[in-house]
Amino acid sequence: MIQSLTTITPFQQKLSSPLTKSTITVLQINLGKRCNLACTHCHVEAGPQRTEELTPEICQQLLEIIARFPQIQTVDLTGGAPEMNYGFRPLVEQARRYHKEIIVRSNLTIFFEPEFTDLPEYFAEHQVRVVASLPCYLEANVDGQRGAGVYQKSIEALKRLNEQGYGIHPNLILDLVYNPPLPKSNKFTLPPEQKKLERDYKAYLKEHFAIDFNQLLTITNLPIGRTKQYLERRQLTQGYLQFLEDNYNPETVSNLMCRHELSIDYLGNIYDCDFNQMENLPARDSKGQKLTIQKLLEFNNLDQIKRIQTAAYCYGCTAGSGSSCGGALL
Repeated sequence: MIQSLTTITPFQQKLSSPLTKSTITVLQINLGKRCNLACTHCHVEAGPQRTEELTPEICQQLLEIIARFPQIQTVDLTGGAPEMNYGFRPLVEQARRYHKEIIVRSNLTIFFEPEFTDLPEYFAEHQVRVVASLPCYLEANVDGQRGAGVYQKSIEALKRLNEQGYGIHPNLILDLVYNPPLPKSNKFTLPPEQKKLERDYKAYLKEHFAIDFNQLLTITNLPIGRTKQYLERRQLTQGYLQFLEDNYNPETVSNLMCRHELSIDYLGNIYDCDFNQMENLPARDSKGQKLTIQKLLEFNNLDQIKRIQTAAYCYGCTAGSGSSCGGALL
C-alpha cells in the first residue's frame, strides 16, 4: 500500500486558543515497564523482558508530593503492570492515608502470578478503583490482542473482584476498558458509542459469567508505541492520522485529561499526559524548562505549566466523542 502524501495539520492550528493547564488535581504515575504481558497495542511497549521501574529515591519524592498537596484528588497508577513495579503498595497506602481516590490500571492476569495472588483482597482493603483492560467481551478478540489464554484469566480475575464486592459495593469501583482492534487496512474506525457498548458488555458478561462491573471506558488507539510500529509496518500511519484529524471534534477540547493532570515517569520526569511521556515530549514551565518531581517540591507548587505540549497524535483524544484514560469525553 502506498503511503498517503497528505500533510497533517499541526494540532495547535486546529485550536481557537492555546491549550493550557487548569489546576492540577490528578497525579498519573507510570511505575515502570515491567509487565507479565506484551500486548500488541501497548503504547508503553511493556513486557516481561523490561526492567525499567521506579527507584526508591523517586518513590520517596512521590510520597512527599501526595502528602504535601491537598489539591491532588486522584492518584492514578499505571505501567507496565503497575502492581509488579517498585513502589506500588507504598503509593497506594500513602494515597489512602491522605484520602485520595486511588486508581490502578490492571491487566487482571497479574492476579495469577505467584507473588500477586492477594491483589483482589488488597485492592478491596484499600478501596482501590480498578480500571481493567478487557478490549472486547469476546474471547477470540481479547486473545488476539493480548495473548492466548488472557481472556479466561481475565474472566476469572473479574469473578474474584466480584467476590470482594467490586462492581457491587459503592466504594469498590470496577471499570473495564475497551479499545478497538488494530486496523488491517485503511478502513479505520473510532470506538463505538460508549454507553451502548457498555450495555452490550454488561449483558454478555452477566449472562455468560454472572459478572458485574460499573462502567465501560472506550479509548481510541493512538499511534504510539507498538500501535505506531504496527501501523508503520503496514504503511497506515499517515492515513490513520488523517482519519483522526478528519474526525476532530472541538467540543472535546475543554474535557481533555491533559488539562488537569501531571504524568510522571519512573525517573521522576513530568509530562502533560501519558502519551507525551511515551513519545518523550516533556512538559515545560513558563520559562521553557523541563520539569521534574524534585523541581515541583522545590517550587512547592504543582501549577508550573501554562501551555500543554501537543503533537499530531492529539487528534486521537479529540476525534469523535473524544478519548481519555477516563473513556469518552462527550
